This record gives sequence, structure tokens and C-alpha cells, in this order.
Amino acid sequence: MVMNTYRKIDMASWPRREHYKYYTERLKVEYSITASVDITKLLEFCHAGGYRFYPTMIYLVTKVVNEIENFRMFLDGEGSLCVWDRVIPSYTIFHEDDKTFSDCWSEYSGDFDTFYRTITKDMEKYKNVKGIKARKNQPANFYCISCAPWTAFTSYTSRVPNGEPSYFPIITIGKYETHEGKTTAPVNLTIAHAVCDGYHSGLFFEKLQEAVNAIGQDEGK
Repeated sequence: MVMNTYRKIDMASWPRREHYKYYTERLKVEYSITASVDITKLLEFCHAGGYRFYPTMIYLVTKVVNEIENFRMFLDGEGSLCVWDRVIPSYTIFHEDDKTFSDCWSEYSGDFDTFYRTITKDMEKYKNVKGIKARKNQPANFYCISCAPWTAFTSYTSRVPNGEPSYFPIITIGKYETHEGKTTAPVNLTIAHAVCDGYHSGLFFEKLQEAVNAIGQDEGK
């Protein structure tokens, strides 16, 4: 297993220090944004190479999340804001027989083939393990991703009453639809305003679309 490392944010020089203070002391809010992502080229890549859509999409999202520092932030044991050097995906596995799901996690590699082999092997290994956590000992450096292929939603919000906003991103992919030769999928991002602003969310969707369009180029396909 890869050693998880991180560094503390230098609040004295961090440009968002006042925003962080405001959104952790006065207005503890998280926000949710849904955008439509063109996955036409991604589906062509998957069909041509025999790849499954869900693990391939998890690779692309994880790649982008690791490129944006604000999406890798967390509080250490002393309450200091820190940023992981890298994060891994915690994803859901759906059980067709009883219609429940379980959380699983996989190590991340920037190499597509390596990651794809890893995550599909883990999905197969834990596919019949029921309960909330299919795989134990989840590392602390994770973010959450799931797929809800039953609904092509235009918005999605998940709130914990009286709970604290989540610093790690929560990403949900909806049902994709095809119109006039173009296939799109709704992708929802939920995250704490303390660590992430509209700019960072926009950057995420911009980078995700670029990564989807470039699939197969950087991976040597």
C-alpha cells in the first residue's frame, strides 16, 4: 500500500484564509453543482477497447481530483487544515439481487491500465460482500464517487441535518442520454465552501471534460 503523506496549509500566506475563517466560523455551508459532461468520445473508447464505463469514469474523475489542491484538503487530529499529496476513490458497488449497495475503495495509479486492472479486480473481489463497507481499512485520503444510472438528473443535493460540511468532494454520476449523436451524463459535485469556491468547481468540470475528450491519448491507446 502506498504511504499517505500530506502537508499543512500555511494560513499566514494562504490567499483563501479569510474565506476559510468565514465559512468555518460564521457560515458552515456546503454547496452542490451539477453539470452535463459530453461523454461521446469516452463511450467510443470503452466500446472499442472493451472497457467498462464506471471504472473508466472513476479513473478520469480521480485523475482530475488529484490535479486540484482544494479537492484534497482535510483537518488533521489537531484541527489544522492540510492537503493530501494524493487521494484515492471510495466508490459504491450495486448489488443487483437485493438492490442495496456497498462502499469499496481502490488504490489509485496515474497509469490507466494499472488503475483499471486494480479497480476491476477489487470490484470483482468485493462484489458479493454486503453491508455499508464491502472493503475494510479504508485509508484516510479518500474522496467519494458513485453512479446512479437510473435517473438523468439536472440537480442533486445530499445533506446531513446538523452535520458538518464535507471537505472531501462527493461526486455522483447520473444516467447518460444520447441526442443527435451526442451523449451526455450529469455529474454532480458537492463540497464544503470552506475549501472550495465556484472557481475550483468550474475548474473541475473543465478539466474533467478535457480528460474525457483526451481518453486514450495520454494512456498510450
